[in-house]
Amino acid sequence: MFASILRKKKTKKKVQPRQSRSFFLSNWFGSDIAIDLGTANIIVFVKNKGIVVNEPAVIAVDTMENKVVAIGREAQAMIGRTPRNIHAYHPLRSGVIADYDATEYMLRYFIRRAIGKSLFFKPRVVICVPSSVTNVERRAVIEAAMQAGARKTTVMEEPLAAAIGAGLDIATSNGSMVVDMGGGTTDVAVLSLSGIVISESLRIGSNTFDEAIIRYLEKIKHVTIGQHTAEELKILIGTAMSDGRRMTADVRGRSTETGLPVSIDIDSQEIRLAIDEPIQTVLKTIVSILEKTPPELAADIADHGIVLTGGGLLLDSFDRLISQTTGMAAYLCEDPLLCVAHGAGKAVREMDRLKDSFDDL
Repeated sequence: MFASILRKKKTKKKVQPRQSRSFFLSNWFGSDIAIDLGTANIIVFVKNKGIVVNEPAVIAVDTMENKVVAIGREAQAMIGRTPRNIHAYHPLRSGVIADYDATEYMLRYFIRRAIGKSLFFKPRVVICVPSSVTNVERRAVIEAAMQAGARKTTVMEEPLAAAIGAGLDIATSNGSMVVDMGGGTTDVAVLSLSGIVISESLRIGSNTFDEAIIRYLEKIKHVTIGQHTAEELKILIGTAMSDGRRMTADVRGRSTETGLPVSIDIDSQEIRLAIDEPIQTVLKTIVSILEKTPPELAADIADHGIVLTGGGLLLDSFDRLISQTTGMAAYLCEDPLLCVAHGAGKAVREMDRLKDSFDDL
């Protein structure tokens, strides 16, 4: 009886579409991936899938047992709240590797999360780095990625990736200017014909603003706060220029005089004063690069404006301040936080056409 029912329900077997040769080759040799190896976040883009990992570049280590206890968001939540034997920190500082072993472990973890674990198939990896990294720092990034499981590692400079992610056609002879501010570095570059004409990289980023706020409150208000609180203040009431607004926030920290918990009020103008020095350094660098730019390319930039990317430039009114200082239009790209990762992802998809933008070592 059951056999007859099964025969009645039996349907014609579906013919699976024939997979292309390129499909089998990509599976055989592994996926191509792009990594935005930032001081604050690590973003992984997988070819034909998009962004699959976007996590804080934080690792937590048990120093007594010498083992990793958390990576990414879980580790970030531990910063400033750990027992003595747990150390939660950023293994990258100012866009370069400060702790090689921790960076390698973190890369291996995120690569496996992105494409799975395989004993045979290793991915080709494109990693974005600041434009000013030295050959030694560049080699350290490549070696870390290779040890983490990459079949081949290629380095791409962040301004190029940011320009591609912003939708600029860097292959043309027209000049473009990109300012990319991440967690630990700021890259200012003029691009043309798939290359960097002139650039400068600063060890200044959104984390620098947080540290400046912490120092200001300790010096002027005699209150110590953590980096997470400083970041919240920057986002909530931080501003790059004085425009008449006066927003306030309640801050809880520890008194440097009594050592006891205290609560104080702080306004947006005080935050502006706290972060004014690094902002002025960035503005001077932008003006300096413009002064050194060839006249023909400078004319192109004046016509099309300055492209701003990176989370650091989301600071309130920063784009207007850059425009006011340079006398040129300055505008944020569509997705500043993910612009570099999207650009590197596009470069992975069009590796042959954009091969001049890569730096093989």
